[in-house]
Amino acid sequence: MINKIAIIGGGNLGTAIAKGLVNAREPYRGELVVTRRRVHLIKHLEANGIKVIKNNAEAVHNADLVILAVKPFQLKDILTEISSAIRPDAILISLAAGVDSKTIAEMCPGQKAIFRVMPNTAISIGESMTCISSFNATAEQDQTIRELFETVGVVQFIPEELMSAATVLAACGIAYALRFIRAATQGGVEIGFGSDLALKIAAQTVKGASELIIRGQSHPEAEIDKVTTPRGITISGLNEMEHQGFSSALIKGLVTSFEKIENGSRKK
Repeated sequence: MINKIAIIGGGNLGTAIAKGLVNAREPYRGELVVTRRRVHLIKHLEANGIKVIKNNAEAVHNADLVILAVKPFQLKDILTEISSAIRPDAILISLAAGVDSKTIAEMCPGQKAIFRVMPNTAISIGESMTCISSFNATAEQDQTIRELFETVGVVQFIPEELMSAATVLAACGIAYALRFIRAATQGGVEIGFGSDLALKIAAQTVKGASELIIRGQSHPEAEIDKVTTPRGITISGLNEMEHQGFSSALIKGLVTSFEKIENGSRKK
């Protein structure tokens, strides 16, 4: 049972996780602590019953679960700072992209169960796609972490070697999807809608498209075929987008992000 969770790093993702956990379908009822150097920036979390402090060692004291929501280059210093305060049986979760579990274990000797977890910011509303890999964890600990993150979205356990790819497809991917919505909104304005109405239509259309795939367990091309007719307006638009490099640009963007993570890991 997890009675206390400490989130080290109250940035965008750490804050989103905290909000998601307390506002989940099955809200987290234990003690939840979030840290940040400039603690005034996360004071608003207190309205949700979340404790906010500066001291990382104090935050992890007696915590069952420690979530490291910090940048990769900060990880070593943070682990050095909290290593004497963290319980040996505590579960350690790292959100730092590109830093493998073995390296984390070397940074924090004596810590057994280590998870690498990559949610996205939709975790704040319970709609994250969260990818998880485990290291030296028991089946019971795997289940504990699965159940915790299933309260704030969909969970998929993956081999650790796919964590960098998961970071790009799920975490960076939400930004790519939002950029599509923004572009569709701008296009909607070009063809006559006001910006607010164009945004509403574009966002709901993307949501509907996603649900067709998720609920219907269909393939995107099968759904595309249903709305493209010979000499029709949809296929004309799609073909023009492809001529302009739509799919190619998206794939290149994904690969570029992935290569940046991989190059960063090799430099360590």
